[in-house]
Amino acid sequence: MSTSGQTGHESTIAVVAAIVGNLAIAVVKFIAAALTGSSAMISEGIHSVVDTGNGGLLLLGIRKAGRPADGSHPFGYGKELYFWSLIVAISIFGIGGGMSIYEGILHIQHPSPLKDPLINYIVLGVAMLFEAGSFTVAYRQFRKVKGSRSTIRAVHEGKDPSMFTVVFEDTAALLGLIIAFFGVLLGHELENPYFDGGASVLIGVLLCSVAVWLAAESKALLVGESADPETVSAFRCVALEEPDVQRVGDTLTMHLGPRDVLLNVGIEFAPGTTVEAAHAAIHRIERRLADDHPEVRRVFIEVEQFDEDGRVMDPS
Repeated sequence: MSTSGQTGHESTIAVVAAIVGNLAIAVVKFIAAALTGSSAMISEGIHSVVDTGNGGLLLLGIRKAGRPADGSHPFGYGKELYFWSLIVAISIFGIGGGMSIYEGILHIQHPSPLKDPLINYIVLGVAMLFEAGSFTVAYRQFRKVKGSRSTIRAVHEGKDPSMFTVVFEDTAALLGLIIAFFGVLLGHELENPYFDGGASVLIGVLLCSVAVWLAAESKALLVGESADPETVSAFRCVALEEPDVQRVGDTLTMHLGPRDVLLNVGIEFAPGTTVEAAHAAIHRIERRLADDHPEVRRVFIEVEQFDEDGRVMDPS
């Protein structure tokens, strides 16, 4: 069986699309911020720069997670992606959210009127088009793995953080653009620059909230999360379909990567089952798992003791 914890092609497409979109948007936002002096636009520019860097970190995690197992890491490097996803969450919280809140507070303490809000409106409109395109690509790829589950459930049960991180970032980016738009609009129409600074603070709070959720999901995967209950039940059914298998004991699973599952299962064979029959059943179970559940890359099956005649002992 393969020992690499590789991520899917879908997540790579979503991450690359997000990087390209965010980089273009960041340049446009900072130009608009320089021309108009808008605090909300500065926050949005910071947000896009952070998202671009985070996309690079996710690509780094995908590349490192794909390295094959070696002597120092016999189970592979799949959890590299979980580590870098956690770093991304910290980056969103500290740099994206923290800097936006800081910039907003400064603007509230030292308000200055907007110079030309028309430029901001144009830039925000262009940015929304870019972000909507990036979100469409990311969500289309996410929907392939989401299936019939709700989005929240799919994120909670998802094992590929690079996928739902991009969806979260793009969603936060779209909401941030809406907040920035109303901050600029109200600040200009009411001639009150505090709205612009307040919008920057709200964008920061939004980013911090997203970061906390992402950090919680990444942490759960990093410390060792099991396969979902439906998948575990399917593993047990494969074993129970063998006629010599009497009972399936503890079924322990852990994701070593998005598509790299470790399975440890205890099996009780019917009394009188020979060693040869038990070995043949185990090989059939392993083949079935490899065919039906390719994400199960490592299978450890524990069986009972055999008596001196090479048969399963009767526990009674």
